[in-house]
Amino acid sequence: MTAPAKRAIVAGLRLTSLRLRLVVVFAVVALTAAVSASGIAYWLNREAVLTRTQDSTLDDFRDQMQDRAASLRLYPTQGELQAAADQMAGGKAGYSVLLLGERAKDKPIVATSDADAFTYDDVPVRLREAVNDKQAVGKGNSAPYHLYWQRIQRDGTPYLVGGSRIVNGGPTGYLLKSLNQEREDLNSLGWSLAIATALALIGSALLAQAAATTVLKPVHRLGEAARRLGEGKLDTRLRVSGTDELAELARTFNKTAESLEKKVADMSAREESSRRFVADMSHELRTPLTALTAVTEVLEDELDSLDPMIAPAVKLVVSETRRLGDLVENLMEVTRFDAGTAKLVVDRVDVADQVTACIDARAWLDAVELDAERGIMVRLDPRRLDVILANLIGNALKHGGSPVRVSVRRSGEELLIRVRDHGPGIPAEVLPHVFDRFYKASASRPRSEGSGLGLSIAMENAHIHGGTITAENSPDGDGAVFVLRLPLDESGPDDEGDGTAAEADGLPEGTERGEEGTQ
Repeated sequence: MTAPAKRAIVAGLRLTSLRLRLVVVFAVVALTAAVSASGIAYWLNREAVLTRTQDSTLDDFRDQMQDRAASLRLYPTQGELQAAADQMAGGKAGYSVLLLGERAKDKPIVATSDADAFTYDDVPVRLREAVNDKQAVGKGNSAPYHLYWQRIQRDGTPYLVGGSRIVNGGPTGYLLKSLNQEREDLNSLGWSLAIATALALIGSALLAQAAATTVLKPVHRLGEAARRLGEGKLDTRLRVSGTDELAELARTFNKTAESLEKKVADMSAREESSRRFVADMSHELRTPLTALTAVTEVLEDELDSLDPMIAPAVKLVVSETRRLGDLVENLMEVTRFDAGTAKLVVDRVDVADQVTACIDARAWLDAVELDAERGIMVRLDPRRLDVILANLIGNALKHGGSPVRVSVRRSGEELLIRVRDHGPGIPAEVLPHVFDRFYKASASRPRSEGSGLGLSIAMENAHIHGGTITAENSPDGDGAVFVLRLPLDESGPDDEGDGTAAEADGLPEGTERGEEGTQ
């Protein structure tokens, strides 16, 4: 099974899946409706079955009491009472009969059609009292005695017990009717309703699945389109069919995607135009800057012989010309990063030697404490590493002050170069922006010796190596800490150069000085 198919199955089974929720809702609604309907149907059928059996049995018993029991003498013999009980129980109703009479005054006799199944003790006390309760005859009551009944359970089997008494003397009769057949019929009905409920539940699940597929297919297409749009495929569009809400949603998506594509295209065009402008401007400025630099170098050599009133102006011109040159070269480097043309020229180097060379070349040995683990050989671009180190160490010296401590360590699969100063640290609101281009920590002093690009270029050079730079304040509150993290792959990436030819338009030595003004 392919990975996309597995993901689709897992997505379909998640409890948070919209498809599963639709199926569950359909199933719950169907189950509730089916159970309610089945319960009502069972209750109605139960009452109908029991009422029908009860009415037919009691009507037959009433007729038998009038035909058989009422025809007996006032004081029948035991045999006559027994014969009447047997005749009453021999009908189609299928119930047992118990007759109570007197063979003489105050000499009761009892006759039962089945002495093993029905005795006087089986008759509930409340039913006896009701049967023997003589009521006054009046407008709303035409007879002193009435037929009463009660449902009972005996040994787990339901029974109907009824009783009545002959008016003006005569025996009292009771019946016992088993309702076991009716219970079996109701059980069969219950099973049938349960099966019907299960089938309804399955049908509702299938219906919900079909409905979910119909509804979620456009939603799935919309999700895929949104994912492709998020991946940068701005020409993604949905096929619109119908006039329902989902079709309107697809139209809205297409309009949004079209508008987004147009805006991104406009922004890309403007960004490309700005990038070309910066690159062209930087290239155009290099020629006059070269001439200016030559003139300022001559002026700098003649400072001692110049008029003391003119010397400060000459120093300012020299300083600003060099600063302008640094800015132009930094802008060209940023342009190469933005255009994706910056490349690595890797070589196998000793990291400790590279750090030492960077510090020594800028005469920082007295201001920097180096703690470098020797023998760490890594394939990287030495020039770009030198740019990173120059910016980080120069930044620490300028804004944190000496001594600046630089440590080189191996940590698992990473090379860590930590630069720590002992200055006031970086304000919390500035930390998230220290690597932003042209960011100045103080808006009231936008002009500084740096261009505002040093740390940004250092971060880009770290990224091109597959690493990164982090900035934070020391936990003890004494200064800031910058950490360069590079992948420690001693075999290194494939060389994109021969290790000797520098990249065209590379940074001159002047741009390798630390110059960021962010702390």
